[in-house]
Amino acid sequence: MSNISEYPNFHRDAKAAALTPVISRPRTFIYALLALALGLLAIFAGLPANAQSIAFKQAVAQAAAKDKAIAAFYKARNYKPIWTSNKDRQRRLAFVSAAAKAQDHGLPVGRYDAAQLKRDFGGIKSAKAKGILEVETSRKFLQYARDIQSGILEPRKIDRNMTLRPPRRDRLKTLTAFAKSSPKAFFKSLPPSHPDYARLLKEKVRIERIIARGGWGPKVKAKKLELGQSSKAVTALRKRLSAMGYKQLGQSKTYDAKLVNAVKQFQIDSGLNADGAAGGLTLAAVNVPATQRLMQVVIGLERLRWLNKPLGKRHIMVNEADFRATVYDNGKPTLVTRVVVGKAGRWRTPEFEKKMTHMVINPSWFVPGSIAGGEYLPLLKKNANAMARQGIEIRDITGRRVDPTSIDFSQYSKDNFPFSLKQPPSGGNALGRVKFMFPNKHAIYLHDTPAKSLFGRDVRAYSHGCVRVQKPLELAYTLLSKQSSNPKKLFNDALASGQEVTIQLKKPVPIYLVYRTAWVTAKGRPNYRRDTYAVDKKVFSALSKAGVVLKAARS
Repeated sequence: MSNISEYPNFHRDAKAAALTPVISRPRTFIYALLALALGLLAIFAGLPANAQSIAFKQAVAQAAAKDKAIAAFYKARNYKPIWTSNKDRQRRLAFVSAAAKAQDHGLPVGRYDAAQLKRDFGGIKSAKAKGILEVETSRKFLQYARDIQSGILEPRKIDRNMTLRPPRRDRLKTLTAFAKSSPKAFFKSLPPSHPDYARLLKEKVRIERIIARGGWGPKVKAKKLELGQSSKAVTALRKRLSAMGYKQLGQSKTYDAKLVNAVKQFQIDSGLNADGAAGGLTLAAVNVPATQRLMQVVIGLERLRWLNKPLGKRHIMVNEADFRATVYDNGKPTLVTRVVVGKAGRWRTPEFEKKMTHMVINPSWFVPGSIAGGEYLPLLKKNANAMARQGIEIRDITGRRVDPTSIDFSQYSKDNFPFSLKQPPSGGNALGRVKFMFPNKHAIYLHDTPAKSLFGRDVRAYSHGCVRVQKPLELAYTLLSKQSSNPKKLFNDALASGQEVTIQLKKPVPIYLVYRTAWVTAKGRPNYRRDTYAVDKKVFSALSKAGVVLKAARS
């Protein structure tokens, strides 16, 4: 089809025609009709006839007025479009493609709706509608970018113990960067680049396909199964583990060595002690439905988005759901230790991030008031010397040590208990030989403990919130290795003094206390943990309200 550029005298003729009666200027009249036809064609094609038209600019300005970031973006570029002009086709296609794959990431598809985006771009009928669509598309884009980059939810709004702050990017800078970038490359850069995220995406697809085929199969109905037993329940266990990916175990009714090995691997992947016998906790984990595992994966993806930022070349990750702490150096674990975390309920260990600044060797324990009045006062009422056995001193409001036998504890309650309790450094000190400090409003820290037996349990939620470490000396040596050629000597000399000694970390170490119940190891093994704190339910409820749905993929 011809266009105006093929008529070099159009503008000259149009100027002259303004002084001539219409009937005497047939060529100019034809040109005018042609221009009108081209303009209408452009509008109905969904592209602006004049991207800088006053109507378009006004529509953009009005539509963006209540959004400071979007308004500033368009004002800075003189209201030029990034979505609705002929030049923006690649951006439109890239966004529609990304929105169409939102469910793959466990995102709320309805927020971006690829199908609706296609309809919107194909249905522009005026400059005003075009301007409104321009701004609305930018809004959807910014929502998508935020959701896939740093998470859908605000953790603090879900639970007061979830105080992690997702790394929200500046919206104006995001739009500006996108306008200057390759669309495909920009969308590819948005999700977390951490290998954990990519591995969870694959696990999501695997579980969806299993669900589409009917799940793991019938549950195993038994209290305990072990080597040598023979029953239908053993066959059910074989089938269920096979469906989960623990090799093809056949249909034998006998609990043999092959099944023992499969159960051991399942126990390892479930964070349980691997003895090869299917006891209560093992069977409870085996009987978790595939839909719940999919839910955990979707939650896991969201939680990784909350931490989508540089975590530090060296950092510590405490996974409360796994009861383990790990020191990472350049992305690789250099120390892994079991930990004991807070009891479910009131004493739950909160989720947050801080920087570990120092360690205290031979620490004193100042008993928190909630423990002193709530747990120790009842013991003192029964026996004034009850704390003496633990070496705990009782001090008055002035800090003076007092004789407990001179006090009538019956007159006090947990709300008016006026004494403080202090346990000096000793072999039986509740904090053990060392505590690791990262000052925070929760008064939480990592520490040694004389109560070692708890580390052998499958579920290790027994503390009053602080985190007990199974390998405290190894942790101390690892942390000091960056600032001492002989970290063991540095630590042990301070320990041998018997005095309380503080060692500052020359470079504070970021520490993250998180709650992850689903991940895939570097070797490709899916790992799942029980929801000890019942947090997953809260998170998924919030995700559902935001529009996230679970979907089984057809294989």
